[in-house]
Amino acid sequence: MHEAQPQNQEPNEAGPSRRSVLWTAGAAGAGLGFAGLGSGPAAAAAPGAAGSAEAAAAPPRPQGRTMIGVPFERRSTVRVGIIGLGNRGGSMIDLFLAMPDVRVVALCDPVKDKVVKAAAKVTKAGQPAPAVYTNGENDFENLCRRTDIDFVYAATPWDLHFEMARTALLNGKHVGTECPLALRLDQLWELVDLSERTRRHCLQLENCCYGRNEMRVLRMAHAGLFGELLHGAGAYIHDLRGLMFDPTYYEGPWRRLWHTRLRGDLYPNHGFGPVANYMDVNRGDRAVRIASFGSQARGLAAYRKEHMPPGDPSWKESYIESDRTISLVQTAKGRVIRLEHDVSTPHPYSRINSLGGTKGLFEDYPERIYLEPDQNNDEWGDFGRYAEWDHWLWKEHANPPGGHGGMDYMLVLRLTQCLRLGLVPDFDVYDAATWSAPVALSDRSIKAQGAPQEIPDFTRGLWRKARPGMDSQKPAE
Repeated sequence: MHEAQPQNQEPNEAGPSRRSVLWTAGAAGAGLGFAGLGSGPAAAAAPGAAGSAEAAAAPPRPQGRTMIGVPFERRSTVRVGIIGLGNRGGSMIDLFLAMPDVRVVALCDPVKDKVVKAAAKVTKAGQPAPAVYTNGENDFENLCRRTDIDFVYAATPWDLHFEMARTALLNGKHVGTECPLALRLDQLWELVDLSERTRRHCLQLENCCYGRNEMRVLRMAHAGLFGELLHGAGAYIHDLRGLMFDPTYYEGPWRRLWHTRLRGDLYPNHGFGPVANYMDVNRGDRAVRIASFGSQARGLAAYRKEHMPPGDPSWKESYIESDRTISLVQTAKGRVIRLEHDVSTPHPYSRINSLGGTKGLFEDYPERIYLEPDQNNDEWGDFGRYAEWDHWLWKEHANPPGGHGGMDYMLVLRLTQCLRLGLVPDFDVYDAATWSAPVALSDRSIKAQGAPQEIPDFTRGLWRKARPGMDSQKPAE
């Protein structure tokens, strides 16, 4: 499908059947019903009309009680089942095994070699051999039916997260997925409703919320150092061209195929999650609408021309995903959040990670800060001077193991701590749905020439009440 796609046509869903490609990396998007990507016709609310926006995106009737403020059940040992043991799941299992009082009970992946390697890690860590599920793409259902699992972790291609989270909830398990939680608004609503009905948490495990800089800025913002918050920015800017055309890194190659199906922001969560936390979105403020714009799609085709031999299967692909998407999210309090996505052009890695208020601002990549009265000469200050504001997790674990600068370790440490001690999780299904909604809505906005799209109120009005989030206090063991 090419750039001349009609505005009212949904993204291309052609491609190999999911059953023809292993889901550890298989053809994401194949067989998806994209009719549910957005909800209702494109609506451009008048500027500042927060009330009208909320009315236009009226939520469906609840099917259960809210999960806001609901703690996990306290337990002496956290028993985990892992679905997907590719690049992400195969590395995250090391962190689960490094946690005290955590047992990896079961593993699932249709690629048997991946399960064998992961199971060897479990026994090497001194734990009993895990149950294994390798009998096809639906064997995860049998893992979820086990009665000795407390938490299911899914690290599979994006389009499978919804099905796996849904199955885990229906089988009475708490569940966490990699991002995004789901790709369609109707799926997000279904997971919100299921979480409330089953009384089980459904989380999108956003590791970037646990970055050292992100947690320091969070605490500084909540202490008022930035004054009244006005704007922020987050992104996923990562040159993935080489990896997306690598025949072994993304088997399938599932991730590249999404660039033939959607034009919007494919991966908003890494940028949106931290900034939403700074602004207490769903905890006193709400993301109301999003307007998105996309550049031409040129990067992947140019890379293919230079690097891929004639006859490679990629030459059958037509890329429509915008090389750079830029979205503006407005909140109920009138704040603005800028989101960007670009994995198709040359660029150093960046998540932007910016926050501004009436007393100054922080910008990352590279980290720099300008806060009055500490800085007053139009020159950036040293962010290292504010280390006293580090979150207690980073004060206690200054040099954590694991990937992504230690944020993965902090995520698993805090998640399993909350499960073990019976604490309220740092974020919940309403956050997961909000952070994932831009996937569908940015695509719709771009096709509607930037018309704002209403972001559903997944909390059903409960966002107005302030409540704790990522800025947690150290718990008593």
